[in-house]
Amino acid sequence: MLLYQPKNGYCYNSDTHFLFSFILQNLKIYKNIKGDLLDIGSGSGILGLLVARDFNKLNLHQVEIQDDFIFLTNKNSAINNIDSTIYKGDFLKIDFDKKFDMIVSNPPFYPHSVIKSENNSKKIARYNDNLPLKDFITKVSKILNNNGKFFFCYDVKFLSDIMLHCKNLKLNIESLQFLYPNSKKEASLVMIMVKKGSKTLMKILPPAIMFDDDGEFATSTNDIYKICNTHSIKCDI
Repeated sequence: MLLYQPKNGYCYNSDTHFLFSFILQNLKIYKNIKGDLLDIGSGSGILGLLVARDFNKLNLHQVEIQDDFIFLTNKNSAINNIDSTIYKGDFLKIDFDKKFDMIVSNPPFYPHSVIKSENNSKKIARYNDNLPLKDFITKVSKILNNNGKFFFCYDVKFLSDIMLHCKNLKLNIESLQFLYPNSKKEASLVMIMVKKGSKTLMKILPPAIMFDDDGEFATSTNDIYKICNTHSIKCDI
């Protein structure tokens, strides 16, 4: 999959690859994946395009607020021959014309207290004051069909807040996986599968570990990159 990215703006990173792998692991038990898929904060389009590539009965929809990334999402959809409907604007303010069977997102999750980049594009893509957690989950709950699935990743320090918001909104967390930089460090990211209207007990998948003890990509990380099979092209936009 070829993906154009900005030379001087926010670029996708390994979080998205790990999240996609998490999605694949959890969808293995389902035989017929179809319906409407929404990718929130599409950026260059990578996450939604990967899911739509591997589950071609899904109708892809993507929402993005930044004009440059809307251009890239459209470009990357076209060059990879994947149809996508683009919603332009603030996810929290868009009046969607349908509900969705699956929603995926690698949302901005850095807290506002973290030192911010001076690049405005990166600020919007990275920091959660642009998409507050409670508002984000609340809006998802309104546009997700019953039995619909919601996959996202977030800073692990916010897990208790995520669990509280989901419980209050009757969104059942079915699966979690923690991402560790290496075997000696604490988890930095949590990947979450939510299902609306479900009563299934939560499962916690084996940990994902990015680097081995020599500082090289772990074998499992290389396997994930092979499955994703993405190639980035930097461009001026």
